[in-house]
Amino acid sequence: MSPTALVTGAGRGLGAGIARLLAADHDVLIGGTTADSVAAVSEELGATPWPVDLTDADALRTATADVDSLDVLVHNAGVADLGTVEDLTLADWRHTFEANVFAVAELTRLLLPALRRAHGHVVLINSGAGLRANPRWSAYAASKFALRAFGDALRQEEPDIRVTSVHPGRIDTDMQRAIVAGEGKSYDGSQYLSVDTVARAVRHAIDTPADAHPTEIVLRPR
Repeated sequence: MSPTALVTGAGRGLGAGIARLLAADHDVLIGGTTADSVAAVSEELGATPWPVDLTDADALRTATADVDSLDVLVHNAGVADLGTVEDLTLADWRHTFEANVFAVAELTRLLLPALRRAHGHVVLINSGAGLRANPRWSAYAASKFALRAFGDALRQEEPDIRVTSVHPGRIDTDMQRAIVAGEGKSYDGSQYLSVDTVARAVRHAIDTPADAHPTEIVLRPR
């Protein structure tokens, strides 16, 4: 029986890249907000679509109820609301933390029995912004600092579960294109990490032998 992996935000970008690498020897649940958003990757990989709004607590409870054992949980879904401290509203801050922190904490909490049963591995796709904050990135960076703290606490509370925080620099994705457009700059994907490079680092962490605990991975573009 193949191990089971759930990857959130797997309908495109990095999440899809991670799902593709795991699909070779895992039964993968393709997480995304809607059925349409996960249909193409699920069909491509012969994987199970797992459409759910991660910020909807009731929907999360329903979606996780039948997950009995889970070997890998990759928290990849997230948002990036950028702006100055002056311009970001309370609604912006709440939206960022709902998606990047609260949804991660609640999904992990609901799946802890399944993860414990499998002696599973939680991978948190964080960011370089989880290690330092830059102008206009206050809300996003604060959420990623919080995500790192969540991972550090979870790792100590759950000794039978491995927890890896991955801190990549900017990645060549559609989200990155939108960010760069918002910055008023021209886009050059060669300046950024490739999806495949980051996905391979995640896969390497998951494949690390059981006697080691890969706690943190930091990747920067060359």
